[in-house]
Amino acid sequence: MVDSLFSFPNPVNEVSARLVAAGVVLIALAAIIFAQPWIFIVLAYGFLARVLTGPTLSPLGQFVTRVLTPALPFDEKLVPGPPKRFAQGIGAVFSITAAVLAAGFDQIGAASIVLAVLAAFATLESAFGICVGCKVFALLMRAGVIPAEICESCENIVLAPAATATGSR
Repeated sequence: MVDSLFSFPNPVNEVSARLVAAGVVLIALAAIIFAQPWIFIVLAYGFLARVLTGPTLSPLGQFVTRVLTPALPFDEKLVPGPPKRFAQGIGAVFSITAAVLAAGFDQIGAASIVLAVLAAFATLESAFGICVGCKVFALLMRAGVIPAEICESCENIVLAPAATATGSR
């Protein structure tokens, strides 16, 4: 039971990932605009929950995967899970840093700057399908920092020459 709780989906529906990113943008903007430390904490919790359990313990993840995605007319697009989990981890670092700055040190301005960067990356994901964390993951795989076993389905895409990687699969 614990193993299944602390797991991340693989593959991931990119439609849901992009919708979660849109939710992150909205929550980050609310935290910045209203300057309420509790909103920073809610955002940090969401990222921590998603990196540890996928959508299972994330209210935003649950809403997107159970309500929003099924209600929309978009076809499912499956992508490898490990790069998305890596991206959630980066989001966790940013959002936890912002929460500590806001709630722990009353540094709302500094926390807002950190969240503005996070919101920019989440906007790239939600609006344009550009997952910066996934791109970093691919670079780390190419460099050998992340072993191929972590994402065998990524290996053909990430480690292939650029001409092959952009062609059809």
